[in-house]
Amino acid sequence: MDGLTRFTRQARIIVAIVLFAMAGPAWAVDDPSEMLPDKKQEQRAEAIGAQLRCLVCQNESIEDSSADLARDLRHVVREHVAQGESDQQIMQWMTARYGDFVRLQPRLTLGTFLLWAMPVLAVLVGATIAALTLRRRQTAPTPLTDEERRRLAELSNATGNS
Repeated sequence: MDGLTRFTRQARIIVAIVLFAMAGPAWAVDDPSEMLPDKKQEQRAEAIGAQLRCLVCQNESIEDSSADLARDLRHVVREHVAQGESDQQIMQWMTARYGDFVRLQPRLTLGTFLLWAMPVLAVLVGATIAALTLRRRQTAPTPLTDEERRRLAELSNATGNS
């Protein structure tokens, strides 16, 4: 009996873990009234919201965040979806008001390219300056020619006699 009781307890624990795992991600939509009645529109709104950054949390989408601002942005997205606007129109509306920062994956522009390229460029410039500096230090001065030695001796004697 003791072995059967232990097996039953383990089975219950495994079932509980599986049920929690199957629950899926908990969306931050706090109030079911936030959701659109049309399932397709709601899925579109969630997909768009998953691409937008919560401006409070910054590393979460507005769909995953429970911040008040994220809730407001989810509401705005759902309004635009309900009005029949395309995904592109909604993203343009959001970026026009909040800038490219509102996108979790910003578009590649000259500014974003420079933002990502500057550390690499800084390392390359620093390495080039270091290499040139080391090369200059390692170059030994060329020895004086016989003519230069003679002229130096003449100048030294002329200065010493004055």
